[in-house]
Formats: sequence, structure tokens, C-alpha cells
Amino acid sequence: MNYELLYSEHLEKALNGALNKIEINALIEKPHYADQGDLAFPCFQLAKSLRKSPVNIAQEIAPLIQHELFAKVEANGPYVNCFLNKKIVSKQIIETVLNKGKDYGNQVSDEEKTIVIDCSSPNIAKPFSMGHIRSTMIGNAIGNIAQKNGYNAIKINHLGDWGTQFGKLIVAYKRWGVEDKVKLNPIKELLTLYIKFHEEVEKEPQLEEEARSWFKKLEEKNEEAQELWEWFREESLKEFKMVYDLLGVSFDSFNGEAFYNDKMDRIITLLEEKKLLVESEGAEVVDLSEIELPPCLIRKSDGATLYATRDLAAALYRKETYDFDKAVYVVGGEQALHFTQVFTVLNKMGYEWSKNMEHVPFGLILQNGKKMSTRKGKIVLLEKVIEEAITLANQNITDKNPNLKNKDEVAKMVGVGAIIFQDLKNDRMNNFEFSLEQMLKFEGETGPYVQYSIVRTNSILEKANVTDFQNQEGLHDEYSWEIIKNIQAFPDKVKRSFEQNEPSVIAKYTIDLAQAFNKYYGNTHILTEDDQLVSRLALIKAVSIVLVEGLRLLGIRAPKEM
Repeated sequence: MNYELLYSEHLEKALNGALNKIEINALIEKPHYADQGDLAFPCFQLAKSLRKSPVNIAQEIAPLIQHELFAKVEANGPYVNCFLNKKIVSKQIIETVLNKGKDYGNQVSDEEKTIVIDCSSPNIAKPFSMGHIRSTMIGNAIGNIAQKNGYNAIKINHLGDWGTQFGKLIVAYKRWGVEDKVKLNPIKELLTLYIKFHEEVEKEPQLEEEARSWFKKLEEKNEEAQELWEWFREESLKEFKMVYDLLGVSFDSFNGEAFYNDKMDRIITLLEEKKLLVESEGAEVVDLSEIELPPCLIRKSDGATLYATRDLAAALYRKETYDFDKAVYVVGGEQALHFTQVFTVLNKMGYEWSKNMEHVPFGLILQNGKKMSTRKGKIVLLEKVIEEAITLANQNITDKNPNLKNKDEVAKMVGVGAIIFQDLKNDRMNNFEFSLEQMLKFEGETGPYVQYSIVRTNSILEKANVTDFQNQEGLHDEYSWEIIKNIQAFPDKVKRSFEQNEPSVIAKYTIDLAQAFNKYYGNTHILTEDDQLVSRLALIKAVSIVLVEGLRLLGIRAPKEM
């Protein structure tokens, strides 16, 4: 039940048409302090129309609001404060969670909707670095949260698998490469070759021309160039998939830049037909000066197409293939202008659906206050970071629970979960400092803290050995009420997280709920044999369900023991 809506209905009756339900609902607040109630209505806006002071209005309408779910309604200065009936409300909320299970918080819609999420997008023949984790995990979480909101989520990994770098790589491989070494450790060897090319080109400038020549051959589908490119791509994907498997991330499509090579001519034709292409310094562009943007480059003077052309082709292909209702691009903030141009061009082409496309940027991962960067082969490898996190998690678990049976599997859940949680608990646009030691702590605002809270709920329920919660009657103490208020907020958090493309809403929520539960645990004898035992255990079960689901939305698994 929506208790705010119920409160607004009764306020509307008491106010006798002075405000309508929509206006009342918009004004209802949640007090900062428990002694001010659970819902509050400010009367300031009514003072002018009713020609009374807000204090007098509050005193007049408070006695008129009565319902069994309201334990007390009182005037407090210019506010009408509502105290919910803790026992009845907690019984209803716990019952709802236990009945719905993991479906609690689902946003139901009568119509089928689809969202397309462009995320991750590493470059072929280069290592999967820490720089890609934000796009990967934010995009994955948005997909999970979108599904919770009733959408069919399509996750697309728009691989960087085309461009002049492949000409350089082919030259480097043909000059210095050893097939067996590349097969043994493809990404490492290909990166070594790529770096060597840039070192050697300073001594032999003609290598640049040689690289351009090989990329031209690749564009012309030369058999040798094509075979090498396909081999580099296949070997890279194998390694990428190992990292994705560690992260628990999957994609519906790996169609990268190369996939759109034969689809860009259509875009140019459409732009010509709509008379949107104009010449500028030998190149062809779409003029965007009417909205004070620089022109969108479509085709260079030598006939080569650009990223914008490719993204226009990709957008059209995705709309025709998936008929999406919403499309988001989880890409770094430095691409903001590019996406604004692309969306604007699509709109100028007459595609109304372009208004449902959105760039979702994010902040940086910092190390010692500086951006984690790739310089001269010095790359922070994501796979190595994950391995280190799992090792540290294993050590922590060994210290706390040396006899844990499935220690390696739990360490993997904790280590990987800690990295993901550290990323997603921060507001998307904020930079954050990367520290494995901090993110793996079992206390504080960390993934392991939330996971350990779930383990604690499992331990309590296992000791109690109660599986039938039908006789739960609700609770009314202050510590359980904090939990109830948090659980009640979950559906709204799910909705808000999706609307804002902000997984941190869910991550912060799980911390709040875990903290409320641990405070309850520290102040309550949960397993005491009395008439409230089943109600307390039902509350613990509800906490477990919601925390597990909250972590799932973030792409994090919850161990049963740790």
C-alpha cells in the first residue's frame, strides 16, 4: 500500500477542495526526525487562499484525519504530522515482501518496452584496463534495473574493432610477430607489438605509410589483411570474455565498429536526400549552427567516414532491429559533444525516436588523486586487479572464518563484489579514489559489509529453523520500524534509480538497509522464545530478500556464508 497516497486522500477530504490530491501529494514530506512522525504536510501554501496562518490551519485539519493505519495525526506548528500504525503497517509490508520474494519492487507495465544499452566497448588487440570497468558495470546495472522496471534490456558491446591502428598492428606482426607467442598470450603480445611499432616509427617514418597501406587493404577486403584482423579480433574476444565472466557480465551483441562498415553509405544517401549535407573545407558536414554547435563531420575530403557516420548508422540499425523505446550510451563525459551532435542530426533527419536517446557519462577512477591512465604500455589491467581483490578477500575470510568450506568461491564473490560496489556506490558523475584495502573492509560503506549483513540474516534464520511466517503479526519497536521504513522505500528507489540512470541510488539504499538491520541486531534478542519471535524472523527474512535483490541489480552475488 502507498501510505503517502492514503494520507493525501484523507488530507484532501479534510481540506475540502482547498488543494487537489496531486498538489497535496507533491507537498507531503518525510520528516528528518522520528519524533516528528512518518509523513508531514506543510500548510504554508494554504495560508493565502484560506486567509489563516499555517499554524491555525494545521490545528484545524489534524483532528479531521483519521484511519486505522494512522496511529496519531497531530499539528506541530505549521505542519500536520502523521504517525503510522507501526504494527499494522509492518505486518503488511513484511507480508508483501515474503509473498513477492525477489519480485518485490518490480514496476509493472501493461505495455512491452525495450531499452538498448551501449556500454563497455574495449578496443580489440588491447588489454581490458581499469578504464573500462565504469562503463561496463554502470551499463550492466542500468540493464538490470531497467528489467526491474519492466523493460526488455538489450546490452550492446560496441567493440573498437576498426581503424588505422589495425594497419599498424598488421605491419608490426608481419615484421616482428611470432605466431606461437601471440597464440600463447594474444593480448600481451599484440600490445607489445603495437608499442614496438610506435617506438620503431620514430626511426623509420615510412612505417606510417606502410600501416596506412595495410589498413587500405583491410578496407578493400584483402584476404591476408582480413584473416589477420579476424584472428586478432577472435583472440581478443576470448580474453575479454574471461574478464566478463569474472565480473558476471554478459551481452546480447558484440557488434562493433566494423559491423557498420557496409551501413554508412545508406546514412550518407539519406542525408543527401534530406538536403542536410553541406561542404566545408572539402569535407561534408551537417550544419548545427542554429543550436550553436560545431558542424557534425560526416565524410572527410578523402571520402573516409567518421565516428559520427558510424554512430548514426548504428542508431538506425538498432532502432530497426530492436524497435527500442529508449537508448542509452554509457560512455565517458569527453564524448558529450559527439553524442549531442549525433542525436541532433538524427532529429534533423526526422527521427522522433532520437529524443529517447541519452548519453550517460560518468566520473573518473583515481589512484593517489590522479587519473588511472595508459602511457607507453603502463596499463592497469582489470584482470590483475580482480585477481588481487580475490586474493585479498581470501586472506580476510581466512582470518575471520578459517574453516569455511567453499572459501575460494566466496572469496571470488566478495572480491569481485567489492570492486563493483565501490564503483556503483558513488554518484555516477563523481570521481572516486581506488583502494582495494578500503573497498574490501567488512565494515563501513562497502560491498563486503552488505554481503556480510546478508550472511548474518541467513545465520539467524538457520539457527531458528523456522520456515513458516504466516503467523507474523508485525512489530512496533523503534529499531524494527527503521527497517520497515527502508524496506517500504525499495520500490521507489528502483524507479528513481532507473529514471536517473543512477545505480548509486540502489547501492546507497543497500547500505542504509544493512545499517538499519545491524542496529536492530545489536539491540534486539531476536531468537528469544516469545509471541513476537515469528514476527522478528519474518522481518529478518524480508531484509535478506531485499538486500539480495538490491545487490543483484548492481550485478553482485551474495554468499550464504563468509
